[in-house]
Amino acid sequence: MSIRNLTIRQLNIFDAVARNLSFSRAAEELHLTQPAVSMQVREIEDSAGLALFERVGKKIYVTEAGRELLRYTQDVLRALSDADEALDTLKGLGTGRLSIAVVSTAKYFASALLAQFRRHHPGIELRLLVHNREQVIELLVANQVDVAIMGTPPVAPAMQAEAFAPHPNVIIAAPDHPRANQHPIAVAELAPEAFLVREPGSGTRMAMEQFFEQRGVPVRVGMEMASNETIKQAVMAGLGISFLSRHTVELELRSGRIVILDVIGLPVVRNWHVVHLLAKRLSPSAKAFKEFVLDEGREILRLTVGGE
Repeated sequence: MSIRNLTIRQLNIFDAVARNLSFSRAAEELHLTQPAVSMQVREIEDSAGLALFERVGKKIYVTEAGRELLRYTQDVLRALSDADEALDTLKGLGTGRLSIAVVSTAKYFASALLAQFRRHHPGIELRLLVHNREQVIELLVANQVDVAIMGTPPVAPAMQAEAFAPHPNVIIAAPDHPRANQHPIAVAELAPEAFLVREPGSGTRMAMEQFFEQRGVPVRVGMEMASNETIKQAVMAGLGISFLSRHTVELELRSGRIVILDVIGLPVVRNWHVVHLLAKRLSPSAKAFKEFVLDEGREILRLTVGGE
């Protein structure tokens, strides 16, 4: 057997398993069953004549042969994606596919943004991926998404980033927290407080660390959590305070379940950006989405999660 006989579907499955290092997550991404993914991987390995994955306990790893095949697989898939975009250009904007990555904080308005865009362009097939900042950058670099939405864009000449809306960050606490009614609060006074923080690689974590580092105040990490929702629940339960995007807590602020602490120097106002590879030839659908975000994103965000 030969890898020349592999189908595009099999290449997509192999790519998904290698990226996710998980058969179940690959199956979920591709809308297949896990047994179907496992069977296809076995067929791919039979065609290659080599093991492409190592299974150690419950974890899987890509072998040297797997890494070599993955490099060519991604070249093939990128070439097909480029061909798709070229044909979309010839067909115009009536149809097309658009893959968008957003940082997890942006998920609070991303659905509203896509819903409005789809009303203008109902024929475009949309794919949305939600990850932390570090993972979104990896998707951009690997050319696995057309555009991304994030707060702090990567500092790299290979990326083009354009701001479309303000992004305020605040420190939140439970309404009964001892500092909830203190006005104002010096940053140094927060040194003893237990902070509930996002994982390394998160843009919110990076903004928090930069804010305190610039003021020479250490942060006492009480707990590290991988989602804004978990952090909000922990804050409301009184487990600590947190530095978060205001756009993630608007509902809790309105209902009085969370308060913003009056800390000197806050809010830190960054910007939301739409980002893509500088060298990427954007398809008509990607260009339309980028222009839509730059023109309408600020107002949609304001109506969805508040802000200016």
